[in-house]
Parts: sequence; C-alpha cells; structure tokens
Amino acid sequence: MLEIVVDEVGDRVPVIAGLGAQFTEQAVKLAKEYKAVGAAGFLVFPISAYQGQPLDPEVPVRYHAAIGDATGLPLVLFNLQPSLGGVLYPPETLHRLCQVAEVGAIKEASFDAKLFVEAREAVKAARPDCVFLTGNDNFIYESFVLGAEGALIGFGAVATRRQVEMIEHALEGNHAEGSAIMDTLTPLAFAIFAAPVRNYRARAKEALVMQGILERATVREPLLPVSEAEKDRVREAMVLAGELEPVVAA
Repeated sequence: MLEIVVDEVGDRVPVIAGLGAQFTEQAVKLAKEYKAVGAAGFLVFPISAYQGQPLDPEVPVRYHAAIGDATGLPLVLFNLQPSLGGVLYPPETLHRLCQVAEVGAIKEASFDAKLFVEAREAVKAARPDCVFLTGNDNFIYESFVLGAEGALIGFGAVATRRQVEMIEHALEGNHAEGSAIMDTLTPLAFAIFAAPVRNYRARAKEALVMQGILERATVREPLLPVSEAEKDRVREAMVLAGELEPVVAA
C-alpha cells in the first residue's frame, strides 16, 4: 500500500507512513523497509508495551530514539486516547520525547480540549519548533483556536476540500467563515465517529462510496461492515453537510 501511495504522489508532497509494531526490533525493521520504499517520515503509533500506568518515560523515549537512529527520518509523536488503543503521554514524558532529535511534530488525539491544551503547553515548553497537529476529529476547528498548527485526521478523508478551506480560514484568522464551515461539518463528523469509534473507518468508506470515490467500503476483519441503518445515518449527515444531494421520493 505504501509503495502505491508513494508512486501516486510522486514528488508533490512527502509521504508520512504510519508505523505500528509490537516491539522495538520489529519497528526498526519496518521503518527501514518503509524508508526504502520512499517514506519521508513516520507517524509512530503507541505500542502495547505502553499499557498500564504509570508509564516509565524511558520506554517510549528509547522506542522512538531507536527508530530515529536507524532511519534518520522525521518522527511524528502520537498522543492517542486509550479507547482507540493508544496512550496519553503525561507532560513530563512529552518533554522527554521532544528531546529525541528526529521528533519534529506531534499528533494530539486525546479528543479532550483540556488535555489538548496541556499537551501543547508541554510540547512547546520543551521544543518550540515541534509542530503541533490536531488529531481531534470532534473539535477540528476549535483545535486551531487553541493553537494547532496543522491537522492529521481520519475525518480528513471525507469532505476534504471543505476541510482544507476551513483550516485555511482558521490559520488566517477568518473565524466567522471557518466556524461556519465547521458548523455544517460537525454533524457529519459525529456520524462518522459515533460509538463504537473503531467503526469510523467503515463509515468513512461508506461515505466515499456514496460519493462515487470508492467502489466498495471494504474493511479488514475482525472489523465489520456497517449496518444498513448506520449507512442511512451517514447518508443523512452527508446531505446535511452538503456533500450529497437529498434523495427525492418518486
């Protein structure tokens, strides 16, 4: 898949590969393989070894440092809520992680505005040049008001052009225009990320099928396809967001 993306993108933009593994040796091996294919950097997913608190900062620090040392490529930290299989790094751990030379950005996906602000304060205190990206699909626009410098979001696959427009307004300080777009997109974001959140992939793919962008909304097992009732809810949200025309009964 990565090779296909790199070939399609070409030299237009760098490709950041998601890096998920179970242990350090495996992560380093995969990172080297991804680099050989053309990855320009890595979004480093939290691993199962982080589970259980308190988390010794040395564990994630050594993990990220090993990947950085082996590849020399930029790393994006991933602060991910536990309900999505992640871990939320305490401020002192974020401070340590920001000292890893290859770390250049963080995706903050706590889905909690208070934790978002706390993480940003910790990161900017440690490394002012570390780019702070929002991964909070439930308050994208508000993230920029709170200091986000970019977005790395699953919801970005749906209504992409309007989200880009919204983010441009946010970065330019045009808050009335930006928040108006977010108001129309929020019901769709909530429909895609409804409980259980793990099904957001299938819902997003269904939305893209409805638009004719994808042929099928295939997900890999053990994930399951969404029900017809859930498809109807996604379609309704797409119509409300202006991404689909309403179906007129004959």
